[in-house]
This record gives sequence, C-alpha cells and structure tokens, in this order.
Amino acid sequence: MLDNDDNHLQLRSKYQMNKLKIITSTTRPERKGVFVADWIKNIAITFGKFDVELLDLAVINLPLMDEPNHPRLQQYTHEHTKKWSAIINEADAFIIVLSEYNFSFPAPIKNALDYLLNEWKYKPAGIVSYGGISGGLRSTQMLKQVLTALSIMPVMEAVSIPFFNKYIKEDKFLPEEIVIKSAHVMLTELERWCEALKTMRTK
Repeated sequence: MLDNDDNHLQLRSKYQMNKLKIITSTTRPERKGVFVADWIKNIAITFGKFDVELLDLAVINLPLMDEPNHPRLQQYTHEHTKKWSAIINEADAFIIVLSEYNFSFPAPIKNALDYLLNEWKYKPAGIVSYGGISGGLRSTQMLKQVLTALSIMPVMEAVSIPFFNKYIKEDKFLPEEIVIKSAHVMLTELERWCEALKTMRTK
C-alpha cells in the first residue's frame, strides 16, 4: 500500500510537469532584479504546476553573440552556446524578469535571445517587468516584438511592478497582494498555453 508521499511521486512521474525557465534580464553589479526573480521563482514553485529553474544571465555569462553560423542551422561552435541551447531546448515555457533601460529592454536579454532560434519556437512566455512609474511597460512592449519574431508566444497576462524598490526589504521582494494575484493569473495562462503549443512542437 502506497502512502501519500509515494502516491505524489508516482503521479509526478506519470504526468511530467512542464519545465518553466525564469530568465533574468540584467547583469550589472548590485542589480535589484534578482530579488524579483527569486520572488517569482518561489511563487511558481508554490503554484505547483511547473518544474521551475531560475536562469541568471549574470551567472550564465554569455559573451556578445560570437557564433559564425546563423542560429537556425544549430551548427554551434562554442561550448557556452551548446549549453545554452540544451537549457532552452528542454523548456516548455518561460518567464522573463524584465528591467527597463532608456525606454527599452536591457542588452543581455536581447543577446541571450539572439543566440538561438529553433529552441525558442512555439513556447509561451510571461513577463514580470519592474521599474519606476511605468513599471517596465515600455520595455515589455518592445520585447514582445522580439519574442514574436522568434515564434515565442507572449501571454497577455503579465506582472508589472512600478516603484519596485519600495517592496525590497532585507534583500527580499515583498509586494502587495494585487501583484501576487497577477502572478497567479499569469502562471495559469502559461500552463494553458503550454498544453496548447505542445501540439505545434510535436508536428
């Protein structure tokens, strides 16, 4: 007879959870976005429908795009590209934790996206943006154009956090309840799009 823990493990192995990769967008020292990234990672884990991994671009440390061949060919020459390809290829969905630099998105996230092509295709992405009065909305709108060019589906439901600094206390991001609710709405939509887009990736 199986106890509850055994039943839970058996169900997880039978119904494999979708793999969600949370990607930061900045690499500068003393950046605050990592606190937002840790927060959404914990929310996603608690949500219980995803196998969650946080990808910190500062740790991954991709150089400026240095592959000689077009990404569509997947003829990668550098080990860092091959590792990045494998990480993104196994994903079913993404959340991009997005800062705003001069009314646009930071260079590191554009560089990380440009490294690959096929690995991104037909997967949904949620955006958690943060900033000053705009909450990163201008950055979000510009990034969506890049995502759709890569055949990534940006879900309409997003999390926008204005004046995010006021929610950081002792290196933890502690937002208001409405921000937490919007994260759950976004995660629900991500899960639905995961299932819908799987058919396109298996054809």
